[in-house]
Order: sequence, then C-alpha cells, then structure tokens
Amino acid sequence: MANKPALTVEEQIDLLKQRNMQFRDEVTAPHYLKNISYYRLKGYWWDLQVDDGHNLRDGTFFEDILNRYNFDRHLKLILFDAIERIEIALRTKMIYHMSCSRGGLWYTNFDLFNDIEIQKNLLSLLRAEFDRSQEIFIKDHKRRLNNEQPDSWKILEVASMGTLSKIYKNIRHQLPEKAIIASEMGLNLHKELSSWLEAITYCRNIIAHHSRLWSRSMVKKPTEKIINPSSDWLNVELLPAQTKKPFLIISTMLYLCNHVTPGHQIKNKILELFDNNPEIPIYKLGFFNEWDYQPIWRRDS
Repeated sequence: MANKPALTVEEQIDLLKQRNMQFRDEVTAPHYLKNISYYRLKGYWWDLQVDDGHNLRDGTFFEDILNRYNFDRHLKLILFDAIERIEIALRTKMIYHMSCSRGGLWYTNFDLFNDIEIQKNLLSLLRAEFDRSQEIFIKDHKRRLNNEQPDSWKILEVASMGTLSKIYKNIRHQLPEKAIIASEMGLNLHKELSSWLEAITYCRNIIAHHSRLWSRSMVKKPTEKIINPSSDWLNVELLPAQTKKPFLIISTMLYLCNHVTPGHQIKNKILELFDNNPEIPIYKLGFFNEWDYQPIWRRDS
C-alpha cells in the first residue's frame, strides 16, 4: 500500500473544507497550520467527526478547534505547576525521612526494599540521571568524590519523578518512614500515595511532551476511594466514564497540593480558566456529574 502524499498547508485547508470544516477567518488559518501541525490539531476535532470518512459535524469551526487547543495548553501549564510542587515535596520527604533513619546511602540497601531486582534497575536509572546532570553540586561531587557513591540528598535531587515514584513504591511496606511520607502528603495508606504518584507521573509525561490532555482516556487510574481523607476529597462515587478522563488525576493533584503547599492558587486558576472559556465542553475532561459540588472543588473551600 502506497504512502499518502504530503499535503501543503493550502491543500490541508482544502481537505478540511471538503470535510465540512468552516472558517471564520480563513486568511489566518495558514499561519496556525504552519506553527501547529495538522495532526496535533486533529485530536481536538476528533470527537466532532460524524463518519469514517472524517467528515465533520455541521457548525465545526477551525477557530473553535484552536480555542480547544489553547484551553488545553493553558490547563497543562497550571497542572505542571501543581506537579512541580508535588514532585519537590515527595523528593524532600523521601530524602529527609529515609536518610535520617537509614543513612545517606539508604537507597543502595536492598534490605529496605520489596523487590531487589526492581531496585537494581532503579539504581541504574538513578546513576544514569546522575551522570547526565549538569547541576553544580553534581559536578562538584564528580570532581572531588568521583569514586564515592553519592548520598541520597545529591542523587535523588536530580532523579525524575517517575524514578522517585518507583523507589517509593518499592520501599518495604513495614518501614514506618513509608507511612510517615504518605501521612505528610495527606494520605493514610502508602498504597494510596503510590497509586496517585503513578497516575500523576503518567499525566506529567503527557504534559512534558506537549501531548494532548484534552478528551484523553487516561491509561493510569489513581485510587478513587481513600481511607479517612484528612481534608476535602470526593464524596460520591464517580461514573466509570468520569474516572477514565483527567478529572480524577487532576483532583488528586489538587488534594496533594492542599497538603504540601497550603495557600496555592491551583484550583482558583483552573476555575478561572473554566469561567473564561464557557464555550469549552469541560465534560470532555471528566468535569461533569455536578463536579463542582464535590467538597474539594467547591468554590468556597
């Protein structure tokens, strides 16, 4: 089967018009398609297709697709702020609690972990991330102490969130430090925190690679029901369709931020984004079923 020929921007616009895309200002369309690829934007009109021929619903405007794209971009910027706060708090708590009780090289002690083989792989990841780092304190360690294993407060400081999440999950469940870290993040069970971190890391990777969050079905689903939440959480069981969308993961981010950075403006920024874009169907992100009546999302909380 022959590959499809590449289309010029003008041909892309003609194809969209053939598929019932309308333009309020067609003159500006080439500019956007030269700077945002056709297939990147396609994810934002995918749900508006009415048949296998990719024809679009009547009243589908190119400018409305751009609005969806820009809405998604602004939401991801807000969420990346939340993820940064969570990642730094997790990193700090793991380094502090484990190092104070188990020593600076605790991450190399296989007796502290559930699965030795997993930890060996994680050590390789840690070392690779350490070797790539250009942080001044890492360069100083390599210059002065190159033959010595770096303490956790050095090597974990440059570890990715994915690596940190996996190390936390692999810490032996019986260790009190694991429960303390979860408690300081606002959760009563380490399994809850591990589930949330895994899902948030997945979402972080989507955002970091500038991929589409809009209307995405999330591969990782965090634990919805948590034991005795220490602050506002969700008070009704979500519909299955709702848990598959970003709503649940975004809610976990908000909950964790409420504990690690009180006074943050994450929720207010999200609500302001929604208010400023009333034409955007936020149910595509899972914000439906009276989501704003949930305790964690109430405007007065």
